[in-house]
Amino acid sequence: MSHEREMFWQRLATFALERPRQIALQGEADAVDYATLIVELQQRRQRLRDAGTRVVALMLDNSPDALLWDLAVLFEGMSCVALPPFFSGRQRLHCLEQSQADLVIAEPAYEAQLLEAGYEAEAPTGYPFWRRTFNAEVRMPPGTAKLTFTSGTTGTPKGVCLSADSVLSVARELQEASLSLRPEHHIALLPLAILLENIGCYAALHAGARISLLSQQTLGIQGASGVDTQRLLTCLTRQRADSMILVPQLLLLLVRACEMGAFDAATLRFVAVGGARVSGELLLRAQVQGIPLFEGYGLSECASVVALNRPGAQRIGSVGQPLLHRQVRLAEDGEILIGEVPMLGYLGEAPPETQWWPTGDLGEFDADGYLYLKGRKKHQFVTSFGRNVNPEWVEAELTQSGRIAQAFVHGEAMAHNHALLWPLDPEISDLQLAEAVAQANQRLPDYARVREWTRLTQPFSPANGLATANGRPRRDAIFAHYRPLIIPSNPVEGTSP
Repeated sequence: MSHEREMFWQRLATFALERPRQIALQGEADAVDYATLIVELQQRRQRLRDAGTRVVALMLDNSPDALLWDLAVLFEGMSCVALPPFFSGRQRLHCLEQSQADLVIAEPAYEAQLLEAGYEAEAPTGYPFWRRTFNAEVRMPPGTAKLTFTSGTTGTPKGVCLSADSVLSVARELQEASLSLRPEHHIALLPLAILLENIGCYAALHAGARISLLSQQTLGIQGASGVDTQRLLTCLTRQRADSMILVPQLLLLLVRACEMGAFDAATLRFVAVGGARVSGELLLRAQVQGIPLFEGYGLSECASVVALNRPGAQRIGSVGQPLLHRQVRLAEDGEILIGEVPMLGYLGEAPPETQWWPTGDLGEFDADGYLYLKGRKKHQFVTSFGRNVNPEWVEAELTQSGRIAQAFVHGEAMAHNHALLWPLDPEISDLQLAEAVAQANQRLPDYARVREWTRLTQPFSPANGLATANGRPRRDAIFAHYRPLIIPSNPVEGTSP
């Protein structure tokens, strides 16, 4: 067992002795205490050992059972491929084929897909083991514990191979970062297949905390971008968790709920936010509502987290200081570079040879070492007035107005920037969208403001090829699809396609 893996196992074993009846994993109808956790892991490890597998794919919704299988694969030293529920059927099959997962543990809903992919079911009780034999060698680097797929910009998932030590060292640092606030109950709002949530759960177990693991349907979260607000708030109020990880859209929902008196932030101790840029205005609103919010920055190639604001070391608008084991510097053009590349490599490709990993993100440090993001290097455009604009900066201001769910901004070689807007609610009128744009413009310099906009008839989604599997816009595809609206001969403000 690797060093970090052995430390993690011993920590769980210690909790099993010192607090055997304390709940470790809480599901919708079941709970697992720390003593039972160790027993369950030992039994599942034996089942995996008996199966003689190499690569295990998990296609499970959030539940204690899902995390138990994830941990069993980790401690048994096998490679784990976790596939998020918002992947399309084609993406899932691609991931299984590329990873050569010879064992799949899946929800019953995936039976038809697995049969189509050539898998056969074993064991009639519980989650069946779906088996398939691959004749070729597994094309992942030795020591791969986690294979996390990111769809990038093409929609075809790309596998990032990570060691157990790289993943668990991040989890341990996250636990240490939140230690002074003593969170005792974490709720997993994002799918466990999302590396950030996966590592967040490891951090909670490092702290000996309780983790609530509810299905995405129970939480009211649909796919990568849909949320039933009332259902989610009901779950949060009932669970009374004090720790959670949010993406910006969920943070906006939580802030608005607090402002309307629909949720009490007093129960919260540590709330991390990441995954996309957060506007300074939303961060200040969260602060006013008493949400103990800590923004961070990371990417899959770096085992999720690179930098994080922490209790006693926080700057609003920054993503915090780099984690202690991370080396971070800036290239001459401002690109963020990560030293000692954390990942083992991409699936099927040669290991990275560079000593400094180019993230593709632009940033700057202040005098105290806090990192500030400036957007994606390749997304930056230059207006016809010669001003450089990063669209993600403008989009963050637009989407955190409370009326706009998705925004895409373009202004390359144009006199005025144009935005494509998808409202947060179909009932939101064009006038209300115009007001939201005007409010965002007040917080932006003249050259970055949106002068023209188009209301969309459908959101950007993986289904229509206009968003990646984790909800990020596929910019080239969006521009190609909406080019006549973005650069029309006679643009009309507020028109719809």
